[in-house]
Amino acid sequence: MGLTLVEKIAGRHADGLDPGTVVRSGDFISIRPRHVMTHDNTGAVIPKFKQIGATAVADPAQPVFAIDHDIQNTSPENLAKYAKIEAFACKHGIDFYPPGTGISHQVMVEQGYVVPGSMVVASDSHSNLYGAAAALGTPVVRTDAACIWATGVTWWQVPPVAKMVLKGSLSPGVVGKDVIIALCGLFNKDEVLNHAVEFVGDGVTNLPMSARMTIANMTTEWGALAGVFPFDEVTVNYLRSRVPEFTNPKRPGTRGATSRSGYTNDDIDEWWKNRAELSADPDAEYAIELELDLATVVPHVSGPNEVKTMVSLPEMERKHVPIQKAYLLSCVNARFEDLHDAAEVVRARGGQVADGVEFYLAPASAEVQARSESNGDWQTLLGAGAIPLPPGCGACIGLGRGLVQKGEIAISATNRNFKGRMGDRDAFVYLASPAVVAASALAGFICAPKDFSDQSAGITVRRPQKKPRPTASVQIMEGFPSSVRGRVLFIDKDNLNTDGIYAGKHTYRDDMTPEQMAAVTFENYDPNFNSLYQRGDVVVAGFNFGTGSSREQAATALKFKGIPCVIAGSFSETYKRNAFNNGFVVFECPELVTHLRDTLTNRPATAVGPEITIDYAKSVLSVDGKSFAFPPLSPAAQELVVAGGAEKLVASRLRARASE
Repeated sequence: MGLTLVEKIAGRHADGLDPGTVVRSGDFISIRPRHVMTHDNTGAVIPKFKQIGATAVADPAQPVFAIDHDIQNTSPENLAKYAKIEAFACKHGIDFYPPGTGISHQVMVEQGYVVPGSMVVASDSHSNLYGAAAALGTPVVRTDAACIWATGVTWWQVPPVAKMVLKGSLSPGVVGKDVIIALCGLFNKDEVLNHAVEFVGDGVTNLPMSARMTIANMTTEWGALAGVFPFDEVTVNYLRSRVPEFTNPKRPGTRGATSRSGYTNDDIDEWWKNRAELSADPDAEYAIELELDLATVVPHVSGPNEVKTMVSLPEMERKHVPIQKAYLLSCVNARFEDLHDAAEVVRARGGQVADGVEFYLAPASAEVQARSESNGDWQTLLGAGAIPLPPGCGACIGLGRGLVQKGEIAISATNRNFKGRMGDRDAFVYLASPAVVAASALAGFICAPKDFSDQSAGITVRRPQKKPRPTASVQIMEGFPSSVRGRVLFIDKDNLNTDGIYAGKHTYRDDMTPEQMAAVTFENYDPNFNSLYQRGDVVVAGFNFGTGSSREQAATALKFKGIPCVIAGSFSETYKRNAFNNGFVVFECPELVTHLRDTLTNRPATAVGPEITIDYAKSVLSVDGKSFAFPPLSPAAQELVVAGGAEKLVASRLRARASE
C-alpha cells in the first residue's frame, strides 16, 4: 500500500524511528519540524520555556518570531512585551520580524521559510496556509512550541487524510475564496474534521498560488488540520519568482539574527528532480474522497456569524442586505492579487464608498503594500474612501481600529466570522471574496461585482470501504501499564465541548486543588456523573470529544479523578494535544462507540456499561466478548504519559543532557 503526501512528509520529519520505518495515518511520532513560528503569543511561550528548565534553544534556526496580532496597540505594556520578545530573539539568535513586517503566515511564505516537502508548525491555527507551497503546515499549542525550542522535537499523531479532487476551471470572476466557501458549505457534515486534506485533480493546475494560499488557509474553518497542494509547475513558477527577493538589499530584514530563510534556483531544480517524493503514491489510501467541479462554483457569502452556512450572491442581492462595515484584510485575503481584484472593482464602478459604510484596508505584508502601491491599486482603494491600517491581523481578531459594533452588519474578506470575534457579539458578519467586499462597500449592501447565475454545484463524496486495522504489537516501556480493566461509563454525546467537561467558571480559578478539579468534572454536562463514577472507570464518549476552547483543565481534571483513559469515536485535536501534553491517555475507537450505541438501550446522559479490558501491548480492547483494534500507542505517546507530560519530559531530557 502506497503513502499519501502527508504520510511522506510526516515520515521525513519523524525523529528517532528505525531505518525503513513507514509512517501512516494514526501513528504517534516524534517530529522535528523545519520551523516553528510564534507571533505575539511568543510572550506566553517564553515563560513555559523557562519553567521546563531550558536555558538554550536547541536549534536557533528552527524558531521564527513574527509579530502581527496587536500591533496597533502602542500602550507601554504591549510595547514592553514586544521588546522582551525581541530581546529573547537577540539573545538566542532567532529570526525576529518586528511589527509592520506583515502577518506571520504571509511572512513565513514570503521570506522562504516554507519549502516543498517541509513540515512547518506554528502556535496559530492558520498555519494550514503553508500547504499552498506543497508543505505540511499544521498548528501546535504553546507547550509544544516551548518544547521544540528546547529540544527541537515534539509529538504528533498523523491524521487521517482526505482526498479532495478539483475538476475543471473556475468561471471568470470566481476566485479561491469562493472555492473554500463552497467547500465549507457543501461538505459541512464534518467530512474532513481533524483530517489533512490533499488537493488533487486537473482543476488544481488552474489555480494560481494566491488562490491556493486562500484555500489552504481556510481548511482550518472547514475543520481540517492541514490542507496540502501538490508540488507542480505552479509551485515552481512561484518559487522562482521569489528567488530574487532573497538577494534584494531592500528585502525586509530580521532583527536579532541574520535571516536563515530563502532558497536558490538550484534548490528548486533539486526538488523538481525528486518530485516523486513530493507526491502521493498512486495506490495511496485515503479516509474519504471528495470531488468538486470548479466550473459549477459561483460566488457565495458565508454567514452571518457562521462559516459553514453559505448563501449565493444572487440570493443575497435579492435580499438587499445593508452593511455598515467592510473589511479587506487578514492572512486569507490581503495579498497583492486580492487588493488588485478589489481595485479593479473600484475602477470599473467608479464612485466612492457608500455613505454610512466604513471600508477598512490592511495588506498582508509591507511587501504586498509596496507592490500594490507600485501599480496604483493601493491609491485607487484609498481614493475611493478605504481606511488604511498597518499590515497585521487587527479587526480580524477583534483588535485595533474599526471593530464591528452592536447591531451592525459587515462584509469581510477574513477567514472567520464567529459571533463576537470581530467586535460586538450582537453584530452580524458575512464572509466573501475581496471583489465582493469592494463592490458591497461601494453599493452599501452585499452585492456581486458582476452578474452571476445560480446553479447546482457538482460534488461527489466517496467513502472507501474501511478495512479493519490490523492488530499491532508494541513494546510497552517501563512505567506504562500493559493493560487496563474497568467499567465503561458511556457518554453518548457527539461534540461534547470543554465547557461540558470542565466548566468555564472554574477555568481561571488558579487556587483549585487537583481534588477540587476532579470533583467538578462533567458537571455542566451531567450533574449525576460524579455519583455514578467509581475510581478506575473508563470513559467512552461520542465523536469530536473536547471541542471548543483549549483549556487544559478539561484533560487534567479527568486525570486527577483517576480515570485511566478516555476512548472516543474521535477527538478535537486540541483536546488530544492537551491530554498527552499532560500525561493523560486518550485514543480513538469508533467501532466501540458504534457497538455501545447498538447494545445499550434507553441510555441516560451517562450510562454504566459493561466491563472493558484494554491490552496496550496488542492494541486491542475487549468488551461483551468482542474485540476491537485501536491505533497503537507508540513510544512517543507512552513516553509522555510515563514522564507525566511534555514539560516534565523535556525537563528530564535537559537534565540528562546537562549531566553528559
